[in-house]
Amino acid sequence: MKKVAFLGLSALLLYACGGSTNTQETASKTEPAVQEVQEVPQEASAYDSLRGLGKFDKVDVGKALDQGMAVKGKQIFDVKCSSCHKLSDEKLVGPGWKGVTERHRPEWIMNFITNPDPMIDKDPKLQAQLAICMVRMPNQNLNDEDARNILEFMRQNDGVK
Repeated sequence: MKKVAFLGLSALLLYACGGSTNTQETASKTEPAVQEVQEVPQEASAYDSLRGLGKFDKVDVGKALDQGMAVKGKQIFDVKCSSCHKLSDEKLVGPGWKGVTERHRPEWIMNFITNPDPMIDKDPKLQAQLAICMVRMPNQNLNDEDARNILEFMRQNDGVK
């Protein structure tokens, strides 16, 4: 009985940490929520600690929270993020999310959650975090809309109303 429970839990964790196979299908059914993003080509050797590495150069989040996006972000968190991250400042596998939107700009957050490997390789703070956590953040294959929804949920978690 213990083996069956362990196998079931293992399968659930693998599913939660794996990429979605219907990302394009989901993206085609909904309007893109990230229209304020500008793509900027960047050399692999360049690193901007304020925006990270990736296609997000400017993300306009506005002052008020978008409740609909935050709800969608919470759903994604529950499936793909909660097995490694807590909403407090407590470390689980990865660091807790409390205060992340106060420590990093929206561009940095979205570049990191959509493009973790190159950023871990270049960012000294992420390398220090890796030394503490000892596990690289896996690429969750999030589309731009999912990343923006997660960012809005992070903002909500940090008290933006």
